[in-house]
Amino acid sequence: MSLKEVRDYRTMKKITTILSILLMSVSLNANAQISVQTGQPIADYVNNHLLGLGVTASNITFTGNNAQIGSFNGTAAGFGFMDGTVISSGEVASLVPGAPALNDDFFTFQTTGDLITVAQSVTSNPNAGSIDEIHDQGILEFDFVPQSDLVSFNFIFGSNEYTQWINSQYNDAFGFFVSGPGISGPFSAPAGFPNGSANLALVPGTNLPITISTIYPAGTFNGDPAGLNPQYYVDNMSQTSIALNAYTVPINISFPVICGETYHFKFALADMQDGSLSSAVFLEAGSFTSPPINLSLENASGSGGNDIIEACTDASFLFTRSLCQSLTDLSINFTLTGTATSGTDYSIPQTSPLFMAAGEDTLVMDLTTFADGLPEGTESITVTIDYVDQYGNPQTSTGTFFLSDIQPLVLNPVDQTLKCNNDSTLVVVQASGGSGTYTFDWEDSPSITNSADVFVGQNGVYYFPVTMTDACLGTITDSVMVTMDQTLTIDSMLTYPASACTPDGAVSGYASGFTGLQQYHWEGPNTGGPSQINASVMQNLSPGWYVFTVSDNVCSVTDSVLLTSAPGPIADMTLNDVSGCNPLTVTFTNNSQNATTYEWYFDNGNNVTVNDLSSQTQTFTSSADEIALIAINGPCRDTAFASVLIVECGCTDPLATNYNPNAQQNDGSCIFPQPSVIVPNIFTPNGDKNNDVFKLTTVNATEVEIMINNRWGTNVYTGTGLDASWDGKIDGVLAPDGVYFVQYTVRGVMGDEITGQGFLQLIR
Repeated sequence: MSLKEVRDYRTMKKITTILSILLMSVSLNANAQISVQTGQPIADYVNNHLLGLGVTASNITFTGNNAQIGSFNGTAAGFGFMDGTVISSGEVASLVPGAPALNDDFFTFQTTGDLITVAQSVTSNPNAGSIDEIHDQGILEFDFVPQSDLVSFNFIFGSNEYTQWINSQYNDAFGFFVSGPGISGPFSAPAGFPNGSANLALVPGTNLPITISTIYPAGTFNGDPAGLNPQYYVDNMSQTSIALNAYTVPINISFPVICGETYHFKFALADMQDGSLSSAVFLEAGSFTSPPINLSLENASGSGGNDIIEACTDASFLFTRSLCQSLTDLSINFTLTGTATSGTDYSIPQTSPLFMAAGEDTLVMDLTTFADGLPEGTESITVTIDYVDQYGNPQTSTGTFFLSDIQPLVLNPVDQTLKCNNDSTLVVVQASGGSGTYTFDWEDSPSITNSADVFVGQNGVYYFPVTMTDACLGTITDSVMVTMDQTLTIDSMLTYPASACTPDGAVSGYASGFTGLQQYHWEGPNTGGPSQINASVMQNLSPGWYVFTVSDNVCSVTDSVLLTSAPGPIADMTLNDVSGCNPLTVTFTNNSQNATTYEWYFDNGNNVTVNDLSSQTQTFTSSADEIALIAINGPCRDTAFASVLIVECGCTDPLATNYNPNAQQNDGSCIFPQPSVIVPNIFTPNGDKNNDVFKLTTVNATEVEIMINNRWGTNVYTGTGLDASWDGKIDGVLAPDGVYFVQYTVRGVMGDEITGQGFLQLIR
């Protein structure tokens, strides 16, 4: 069974219980407080004041003083539960406001136990580690067998430790310890349950045990002004209905089980560290359930709940059972009661008994409603089921729908008249009748609700159509009428531009259609600007946007205007050279605009003032870093800056004889070496190492080419390079004495060439 199914069952159970104790609550309301009864057999507190559908209990025991357990009736108190079982660390009778002073310390004491572990696990409490004593412990425990795969119950925790002892060592603790198949935990369990037990008394959605230090309101407790889980806290300092300083809202505990198996449950509560200021846990009657069949109400309108409308909302009674209950065939008897009439107000096609075959876990009983045209008010349709579960236990449950008359659709537009409109206007229709579930389609807006934002910008009558669609009765169309009757208007706004660099501009505005007192307001530049005046004219202004507002007794209109000014001067110049050798002559071209006078400052000792855009020429022998041109027009001035760099000049070519490594700019003074050559006309290759080879003697040469022919024109030697030389041999054989013809080419570093020819005498 799902958590939703269990909650739905509890809801129906609660409705039935309300009806059964209606007469009782009349007598209790006179006191408007809780009543408590003690002295019953312990088993009665479980069987008669706790267990509900689908659970059987055995081995029921209570450890503690019998004055610590009782049954309660909370109908008149209105604190969350109508009745149930209560366990306290003091006498439960003292929970009744105005009761005589009763014992709240039973002098039971121990220094070990599950509740010490629970209290010490609240790490948000800075004093949790100091809790090492248990006083006045009350323990209710029993074995139980669930009839489905989910068990659920409801409880409320309250304490007189609130709020003074929040986050202290006096942190009363309680726990709900369950053990059995599929469950394991660090807490103790009786023999037969070897896997220990788990504590279920946790703040919903967390692993925090529930104590006064894990649920408390906003304040200054332990420096926590936001509180901790305050949504579960209920203040009760007046103690008019129950003698506790505060308590929690009703909290549900649900946990999975294996149906048909035996489990053990232990409710334990104690004072911690002392025996004063009792705490209590209230267990709602009939809430400890594991129903074999869950009867829930399904509302086809999508609105949920158990309210339906005749001829509009179809509904169904939904029967579901857990997997363990679906192993056998099941016959379910049902009867229909209530103030609605079957066959006239509604129909259900199924007849009793209903049948669920083995393997089926869901059965739907459809409910169709009719419109009988009679104003009957709200009527009820109640189904009561009874069956015998697969364990042979008789079971019963009820569920009720409340059937309302359907009303015709009505769509009332809310018309309006606008005397002034500067923004969007909200138009509204009022709808009633039908199912109560509507959508809206506005022709001039994307809104699907009963209101829409529209804009009316000028006088006239406007209609805004809207179509409403009801979930049952279809559509209806109407329109909202908006009448715009605005007479106030801004006719014109004038600007008087400011002079360049002078706040002498002005704006003025004119309006008409006033109703009552007329008021003017200028401000700027821009809304909220520093200049403001309550007049139609505003003077001595700088350029910018100015906002004009006109008001009367019913309306206010606003517009804006841009105030400009004459253009100011713009200084600008260009230089034909920005760097060069000393001396450097530079021509300055004046490109300025909107000026009448120009002041030149050349940073070389020369300054010039002229009244035209003529160019200026200056000679610089050193660098100038702050050359300035100021363009002037009346009070307006604009400045342009430039600089001239004088650099060291000289020969920058490393190949030149006068190369200057410090020069930054070549001044054309480089001098390059010229090649020269001496050509011998006789050599004696006789091996005496004196004049044995023929070669050219060169100066400043980078390349040499030699070609030697004999007198018959036959080439005997060709050589290149600065060391080119002839040893007087032809193909390794000594050449004969005689005259030979020499041709040569010598090149210098700049590519200069020396060419020549002559005769060579070879003598041995």
